[in-house]
Amino acid sequence: MGKLYLTTTIVDRKNGSKYAKLYKDNGLAVTFMTLGAGTASSDVLDYLGLESTEKTVIFTVQEEEGWLALKKELRQKLQIDAPGGGIAFTVPLSSIGGKKALQFLLTRDDYQKEEESVLKDTTHDLLIVIANRGYIDLVMDAARGAGAYGGTVLQAKGTGMEHAEKFMGVSLAAEKEMIFIVTKTEQKNSIMKAVMEQAGTDSEAKAVVFSLPVTDTAGLRLIED
Repeated sequence: MGKLYLTTTIVDRKNGSKYAKLYKDNGLAVTFMTLGAGTASSDVLDYLGLESTEKTVIFTVQEEEGWLALKKELRQKLQIDAPGGGIAFTVPLSSIGGKKALQFLLTRDDYQKEEESVLKDTTHDLLIVIANRGYIDLVMDAARGAGAYGGTVLQAKGTGMEHAEKFMGVSLAAEKEMIFIVTKTEQKNSIMKAVMEQAGTDSEAKAVVFSLPVTDTAGLRLIED
């Protein structure tokens, strides 16, 4: 028992059910799935062996030991490291809103969280960009210009926009797009700076971006190569 992680898996939409079944077979009863769209160029798609940019995105919360076992099966049973396989990565959770929420996510009541520690020596980061809908090209052009390979787009709807408008001094659309970009840690700051300069709150995109440390990965062939 100890550390908790949010595991995010991004795969071709046609393979989503296979991954969902594998997660269920590994005791991950609570998963969250949504549809996404990749932004990689055709050259990158050819390199990775991908036939489509349509994606399934799966989120689940699990313990460190569970991820190590799951990663092994992702590689052996679903060949996630092969061209077109996809990507899975973990992000540490700092807190969860209450004991009942924790029990729901883990489907157990005997979990005991260990002491929090400062993360060191992580090699990748997850950048999450939230922008007004319709400005993906503006965001990704900025990100690619600073070294990003591509991203995955999720559709979203913002709530509490009235309070956000007062705080930020800008008019915000409720319809949002979230762009997930996994990058090497040394490229993180330059990509974030480019996004904010070219697609930030002074632009029509009204984008905001934040980063989370990625503690482990599987399937990052392009970045590792």
